[in-house]
Amino acid sequence: MAVSERRGLGRGRWGQRLLLLLLLGGCSGRIHRLALTGEKRADIQLNNFGFYTNGSLEVELSLLRLGLREAEEKSLLVGFSLSRVRSGRVHSYSTRDFQDCPLQKNSSSFLVLFLINTKDLQVQVRKYGEQKKLFIFPGLLPEAPSGPGLPKPQATVPRKVDGGGTAAASKPKSTPAVPQGSSGKDKELVLGLSHLNNSYNFSFHVVIGSQAEEGQYSLNFHNCNNSVPGKEHPFDITVMIREKNPDGFLSAAEMPLFKLYLVMSACFLAAGIFWVSILCRNMYSVFKIHWLMAALAFTKSISLLFHSINYYFINSQGHPIEGLAVMHYITRLLKGALLFITIALIGSGWAFIKCVLSDKEKKVFGIVISMQVLANVAYIVIESREEGASDYVLWKEILFLVDLICCGAILFPVVWSIRHLQDASGTDGKVAVNLAKLKLFRHYYVMVICYVYFTRIIAILLQVAVPFQWQWLYQLLVEGSTLAFFVLTGYKFQPTGDNPYLQLPQEDEEDVQMEQVMTDSGFREGLSKVNKTASGRELL
Repeated sequence: MAVSERRGLGRGRWGQRLLLLLLLGGCSGRIHRLALTGEKRADIQLNNFGFYTNGSLEVELSLLRLGLREAEEKSLLVGFSLSRVRSGRVHSYSTRDFQDCPLQKNSSSFLVLFLINTKDLQVQVRKYGEQKKLFIFPGLLPEAPSGPGLPKPQATVPRKVDGGGTAAASKPKSTPAVPQGSSGKDKELVLGLSHLNNSYNFSFHVVIGSQAEEGQYSLNFHNCNNSVPGKEHPFDITVMIREKNPDGFLSAAEMPLFKLYLVMSACFLAAGIFWVSILCRNMYSVFKIHWLMAALAFTKSISLLFHSINYYFINSQGHPIEGLAVMHYITRLLKGALLFITIALIGSGWAFIKCVLSDKEKKVFGIVISMQVLANVAYIVIESREEGASDYVLWKEILFLVDLICCGAILFPVVWSIRHLQDASGTDGKVAVNLAKLKLFRHYYVMVICYVYFTRIIAILLQVAVPFQWQWLYQLLVEGSTLAFFVLTGYKFQPTGDNPYLQLPQEDEEDVQMEQVMTDSGFREGLSKVNKTASGRELL
């Protein structure tokens, strides 16, 4: 069971507490606190972060309870690994051989191992690869540094432990790192490990000292004794992780997001205002779906605004403001539901040529709405959970799967409309109008396919291909593609007289048949025909 602590839970009524607990129950922004009890996983991916020069990583293992006898604990192979990964790539241990322990391998790549030695009450730090300016120190960084520049390492002798191998200290103390014998590129340091109340604890911090050490880092915890299936032993762990760059708590790829989302929010706001001005100039050709499109543009703008403000406070304080984060989640839910519903309604021709949806279309809308609710719940869980939580990967897979289902479901109404137009173009005598509408729907189908392709596939490939500090281009491509899709959709379905939608007859097939019968039988002699405009108004 995974429980993530969070600071600053405001007091209020029970309902407000429950809502905040659901939305923000586990995360403090870039200051992470993770507590796992009864954990049996052999490898836990704690976090990933992009560091610039003078960036720092602080790790405090406040509790590690292995739950075994003392003799068994002294033979365990437990520790942390810190590795620099390729851009957009995260280490995965789900498919590795259970006998392949990451703490035992000798690697020439950029890797740092923190091996917890419960027998000698020390933590051995082994560095692989060229790491001349990657500084590792015991303890956490001071709250207010006394002066500029990097901290200087101090070589002191590690503390001694009593004969029983247990440090009987009421308050855990960290021992400075001490250089040990090194061979070639291998370098080994030693940190102190405290043992108190049947649990172990220690802390350390890492400083990126030069541009050569900049990159995307992945921090993982390993309990290699649980690698054999069926022989896992539950253990408890509580760890605090604080990452920081010189300009704030955001990762290198997230620093531009505040300005990016703010600019995109202004763009969607401008697009929404321009769209409303078009609707006001063409009131006789406006349908309900046009106002729904305007609501979508404004909701998207507000959602991006709250997202931008959220990133600003995370960068400055290390954690989001709860009220703003809740507003971001609410507007994101509304935006997601409006987006897929609007696309499906346009594809089905609702409000343009019919006011009632078919049974098949109603089922599609039911699926899309329910899937969007589930997708936003998964998004909230991912945002509020730490990466090391046991259900984090599960919710991430749910979000990806649900998003694909929604993208596929919105294509069905468009395909059905295209088929209906193909069948009707040669039977109802209105070939020119139906062919114009068929061309419009085919264009819209291609637009939806391109939108899904760019925001779900191309964007992910871009995130993997670019360097770590340019991964914000992924969000730029997604938001830019969304804005372009909104603009093209508005252009294709704008309320103008030459729009193929507005040239369609407003009568049902039964009305057409009745009109033909009345004309042939002479019942319409002396009667004037009543026509409907595109807006539904009757004209003689």
